[in-house]
Amino acid sequence: MKTNKNTPSVETQQEAMKIAKATQKPGQTKEQTKLVAQGIEKGIALYKKQQKEKKRQADKAQKRQKRAKSVEPANNQATADTVEPVSASRTAILPWALLAISWVGFIAYVAF
Repeated sequence: MKTNKNTPSVETQQEAMKIAKATQKPGQTKEQTKLVAQGIEKGIALYKKQQKEKKRQADKAQKRQKRAKSVEPANNQATADTVEPVSASRTAILPWALLAISWVGFIAYVAF
């Protein structure tokens, strides 16, 4: 038995009818209960559709992250080969020079 794309599954229909009967008001006709069940079916179908879309988006994001991680090491390796290493003596001088300049500026500010 093939179902239409818009037709809810048998399990969904049974679940909707079960919920509709559980919330049935006194004096409510069978037709009204069926209409309530149809509304519940549509709600369940919409919920399932939204959850499917959320899962699809999460899967896409996860695949993008995996792809980015696999591409990143290759990029790092390529850039590491092209970048020249900075000499250690030059990087050690910079903090001391900045410290000396700040102290000279502070002493000049206090003295004048």
